[in-house]
Amino acid sequence: MLHATIEVINLFLAGLLAGEEFVIFYGVRPPLAALPDQPHIQLRQALIRRLRVLVPSIYMPTLFSGVAILTLNTGPGLRLQVAGVIALLSWILITLFGTVPINKSILDWRPEAPPSGWQSVISRWVQLDRIRFWSAVIAFALFLIAVAMQLAGN
Repeated sequence: MLHATIEVINLFLAGLLAGEEFVIFYGVRPPLAALPDQPHIQLRQALIRRLRVLVPSIYMPTLFSGVAILTLNTGPGLRLQVAGVIALLSWILITLFGTVPINKSILDWRPEAPPSGWQSVISRWVQLDRIRFWSAVIAFALFLIAVAMQLAGN
């Protein structure tokens, strides 16, 4: 029962993380890119300030519950769950060493006078975010398929 409860919690959280990444990548990023420079930077800075609290509050319990199900699973789906945790670990590595440093620098920009070459910094962020997006979606899919395998085995 404990294993099933943690798996449900993990699926919920992994789905939230994948959904958040999906909305940012496909819902927020394209209209943001269409804005003029100053409002673009102002909105990007506001999003960074908001999401740097929200996203870790989803990610950390997702990772912890993912690791917890690894310790409790002895049946089908274990390899998929291991791969799901690896996908989550790649998400955090890209975040900590890629998008977080970029976000910190963006918060120092003056929207009315952005630094030269700021668009190339944003392009690099988009490339890293694409990998983050797919890492979160793949983790969710792997956790979901693992549970489906377990249900099919019962």
